[in-house]
Amino acid sequence: MDSPPENEPGFDLGTPEPAGPQASYRVLARKYRPQRFEDLIGQEAMVRTLSNAFDTGRIAQAYMFTGVRGVGKTTTARILARALNYEIPGEIDRPTIHLDRLGRHCQSIMEGRHVDVMEIDAASHTGIDDVRQITDGAHYAPVSARYKVYIVDEVHMLSEKAWNAFLKTLEEPPAHVKFMFATTEIRKVPVTVLSRCQRFDLRRVDADVLVRHLAGICDKERVEIEPDALSLIARAGEGSVRDSLSMLDQAIAHGAGKVEAAEVRRMLGLADRARVIDLFEHLMRGDLAAAMGELKSQYHDGADPEIILTELAEFVHFVTRVKVVPAAADDISLSETERSRGREFAEKLSHRVLARAWQMLVKGIEEVGRSPRPFASADMALVRIAHAADLPTPDEALRMLADGSGAVGGSAAPRAATGGNGGGAVGQAVAASGGGPRLAPVARPEGAPVAMRAPEVAPTQHLVVAGFTELLKLCAERRDVRLKQQLESDVHLVHCEDGRLDIRPTRNAAPTLAGDLQKKLSEWTGRRWIVTISSAEGEPTVRQRLADEQEARERGVLAHPAVQAVLAKFPGAEVVAVRPLAGEGLDAPAPAAAGTSDDPGADDDGNWEPVDPWDDDF
Repeated sequence: MDSPPENEPGFDLGTPEPAGPQASYRVLARKYRPQRFEDLIGQEAMVRTLSNAFDTGRIAQAYMFTGVRGVGKTTTARILARALNYEIPGEIDRPTIHLDRLGRHCQSIMEGRHVDVMEIDAASHTGIDDVRQITDGAHYAPVSARYKVYIVDEVHMLSEKAWNAFLKTLEEPPAHVKFMFATTEIRKVPVTVLSRCQRFDLRRVDADVLVRHLAGICDKERVEIEPDALSLIARAGEGSVRDSLSMLDQAIAHGAGKVEAAEVRRMLGLADRARVIDLFEHLMRGDLAAAMGELKSQYHDGADPEIILTELAEFVHFVTRVKVVPAAADDISLSETERSRGREFAEKLSHRVLARAWQMLVKGIEEVGRSPRPFASADMALVRIAHAADLPTPDEALRMLADGSGAVGGSAAPRAATGGNGGGAVGQAVAASGGGPRLAPVARPEGAPVAMRAPEVAPTQHLVVAGFTELLKLCAERRDVRLKQQLESDVHLVHCEDGRLDIRPTRNAAPTLAGDLQKKLSEWTGRRWIVTISSAEGEPTVRQRLADEQEARERGVLAHPAVQAVLAKFPGAEVVAVRPLAGEGLDAPAPAAAGTSDDPGADDDGNWEPVDPWDDDF
């Protein structure tokens, strides 16, 4: 029987082990494992539900705990088993969650050696025979405790037959049996099982809660640790208490009792957060040379290129959150530099710029992860981001083109950057015409790389368009395929001269065709054009003329004696296509002079004569 010593009430992180060479060392994750519901951090919703259930006597027969690694699933199951079997002789003899003192069965349950509380690893006991042992043993009463409790860890590993063998006992278990399941893959658990359990989703622990928890443990361990080091460990733990404690254990050993942020960053292979912010500022200014230099410097200091881009993406996400929810900058898990500079960037940068940087970083991280040369891939990702920072937004480019400037490059003259490495000055934002703000670009030295710009298209002054054919060529040169197709299919030409065009549109023509055509011709030729709608019949459309020419060409080919001879010798043969020779059609050159034809079926005057297709000279 375990003795019930008195414990002080309150938040208990655990009892430090006695120092000395004879003491067996326990890692922090085991040494400070929660013993009561009050010790669980970040799971207030679950604790409240269980508290109300115990107070009202509505205790379920089976519980399902799910969540990421290290958030306390198995620990919660043990604490719940302790609460179900809590007993202090002569004082308490009922289930309760108020575990201020060690009861009769508490110590052995928390150490995993109680005969009536059985922990089973489903990863190594996946078959139907293993489950049958559980269901058979469930019929027997507990030896000494109030309830027989089965804690099944990694329960999603059970086979389908094993689950089927579990269902009946799980639905109607004996009154003295409780089941508790823990899993990280809740989607792999059959719905029929979930419907028989009370499910609790254990959430990731917030970084600020982890920082306070780790700081309390360092005080108990008498370890000197920098606040920035605590923030690094909490962020690297990603909401997992066990992972955070394991990294803290490693950091204490690495620093020989004194934990510094620089050493933690070097131990975890992380990039310096302040230098990551400097890198972000260089990119937003479009200062590619400084950005590439910063990346190379961090790489030589031992930072992983993929981690650098990941940290950069996290900072972009943080700035975006601050822009949407300014209170996000009050997170105590972040350093004062991150919070202040994050607010500054959120004021200067637009949602569009931040979203574009995020998308490029996500793509860059993916490329770096699978690249045989990670540093080179990270370098190229920075090139894309820096160039994109110097380009106009789509609405700026459209406004420039509409204003007739034609240039779609940077929207502001370069200005010198303010602030150096680690500085907080961001510079003034560029309020371009209608676009989102960006950081002021730095002045580029001669020979430095600049952002790629689209070719400038200046309007041609006083270009003469003498006829409709030249008009179609002009559309092709300007690559306006849509307008060219409309002119060929939906327009009957009435009259065309330089500066004036009379047309009769077809029924399928766009209502704005005349206006669009007048605007573009004036822009392309550098002079005013007049486009009018006429009621005259006009010429056939270009498509109709081409179709008529093709039909006449096919009739002429079919009537040719040589073709008729071939068709006569091959019954059932047919002509499936007739293609014009090069240059034939609307823009065909003048016919060759008499006596110069090279056609084997033509005489010296260029006239066709019957040709025997079986003649060797044919």
